[in-house]
Amino acid sequence: MVSFGLIVAIGAQNIYVLKKGLLKEYTFLIASICFLLDASLIIAGVKGVGKILELYPSFFIYITWFGIIFLIIYGFLALKNTFTTQKIKIIIKKEKKSLTKTVVATLAISLLNPHVYLDTMLLIGSIGSHFERQQQNLFIFGAISASFIWFFSLAYGSRILIPLFRKTLTWRLLDIFTAFIMFYVAYKFFLEI
Repeated sequence: MVSFGLIVAIGAQNIYVLKKGLLKEYTFLIASICFLLDASLIIAGVKGVGKILELYPSFFIYITWFGIIFLIIYGFLALKNTFTTQKIKIIIKKEKKSLTKTVVATLAISLLNPHVYLDTMLLIGSIGSHFERQQQNLFIFGAISASFIWFFSLAYGSRILIPLFRKTLTWRLLDIFTAFIMFYVAYKFFLEI
């Protein structure tokens, strides 16, 4: 439940997975990368990294500033997309980005987001590290299962929305919403510094 509560929050990574699922671009690969990164960070957090990072809070200040800059840039790119019909053309022509660009973009949207470290490593890690070894392993399994269910449901479930996203207005509204979320999250991180 802890993992579901944190992962379901709308953020850069979830919007990215949703968009790629709608466009049917490397859906399985993107969901797999997001899940494997999440699982790795959950295991690292629960098994002790969360405790180490609590001792060095200055590390999180650097991650937070980097994340703020990243989120602002991503927000402006989303706003820029509201003035183009590029995404509509992609749906019609079924053009896909290269595999390398997709992998790099997925890693960037996942690992350059400070939320992923604060949520999976620190929060889930600190909660899970309080359990005994057997219970700790069960906690990790539960958290990882939630991540698996979420990313694959989001990636493949988004296809139900494809008829809605054949309209230019829907894409523009999603891009505006994306920009708002990115700016809002950047602002919230700024307030925490």
